[in-house]
Amino acid sequence: MNERISIELPGFGHANPIPVASRIGPFMASGALTGRDPVSADMPLGLDQQITNVFAHVRALVDAVGATTDSILKMTFHLADPHDREALNRAWLAMFPDPEHRPARQVIAARLDAPAQVHCDLLAVFPTSSAGSAGTPTPPAA
Repeated sequence: MNERISIELPGFGHANPIPVASRIGPFMASGALTGRDPVSADMPLGLDQQITNVFAHVRALVDAVGATTDSILKMTFHLADPHDREALNRAWLAMFPDPEHRPARQVIAARLDAPAQVHCDLLAVFPTSSAGSAGTPTPPAA
């Protein structure tokens, strides 16, 4: 039986008692990744900077388990204005430039607590030989 492992990120967390992500074997699902600045934890007012921060959290999350963004299977973005995708598409193309190897993506209209304009969650599948025994990572140091 696979054991679930909670994954935390230094400088990023939730107000509620939940981890940033959870992993069982080769599968990892994140909670909401927000646009908070990864250093100051402040929420910028602009969507462009919030999107930049979300993608920084995505990279930090896959790095924390010793993987890469190539393991991301699906990303769901919750946008306050689902028609405003210019910043999202720029960051998306920068992270996933090859159209033959992009994860699935969904954008959902969301009512978020101001000043948040974007949340993201993701599902990733890792090769079991890429991190730790039985495909589970060593939790990052606090």
